[in-house]
Amino acid sequence: MRRRDFIKAVAGSAVTWPRFARAQQPDKIRLVAMLMGFAESDPVAQSMVATFRSTLSKLGWTEGANVRTELRWAASDPDRINALAKELATFQPDAILGQTTPVVKALAREMPTRPIVFVTVSDPIDSGFTANFARPGGNITGFTVDDSAVGGKWVELLKQIAPTIARVTLLFNPAGPPLQFYMPSIQTAASSFNVQLNVVTVHAKDEIEGVIAAQASNPGGGLLVMPDVFNDANRELIIALAARSSVPAIYPRPVFAESGASLPMALI
Repeated sequence: MRRRDFIKAVAGSAVTWPRFARAQQPDKIRLVAMLMGFAESDPVAQSMVATFRSTLSKLGWTEGANVRTELRWAASDPDRINALAKELATFQPDAILGQTTPVVKALAREMPTRPIVFVTVSDPIDSGFTANFARPGGNITGFTVDDSAVGGKWVELLKQIAPTIARVTLLFNPAGPPLQFYMPSIQTAASSFNVQLNVVTVHAKDEIEGVIAAQASNPGGGLLVMPDVFNDANRELIIALAARSSVPAIYPRPVFAESGASLPMALI
């Protein structure tokens, strides 16, 4: 999630709030709930929150004067995500900001009628958040920075940086965005470059090393790290293990480059 995309999300979410102001007493403090998918220690997530609050202030929403925020950090833990979504629902917020697909799913389940704005979501339609891009409908809207065709570009770039690869392993957490969003373009590119695809699901941090070690032990393997909150949260470990094992790898977001990846794939 790039900083300027987050600023756009802030500006878009603010569109709904003047309607609350017209409908309520002018001295009422609005409550905005924020559930971040990353850990509180994550510098990228901290930058997002700082940008959010700064832009709120520029738009005339001052903490403690006319708006109050309730911020929670889920640290990519599914149980924690669900528990925090339930907790935030008890506050009955005027608007909600949700970061990552699992977070927005939990918020939508707990607050089906409250306005929710999402960021860092790859496929809002197949995830059930919106009906379509032109007219989202319902109570959920937001911003996505991904295109399904980018999957094929990831395979193409991996083949360019490592022409001898014969297999591409997709590192994937099933709690994240639906894999089928990217698969058609990935499969087309894999067929074009005559490489075998292997989808490996990881559910816990201690499973990552085994996946990457398997690529290193068999020459001709490459790693495609799929965009999901689990991989984002564990990016430093993934980068270090791939570098140590000399496994060619493609990373989906700029935050991987910011965390030290030498072969990043910028968003297209």
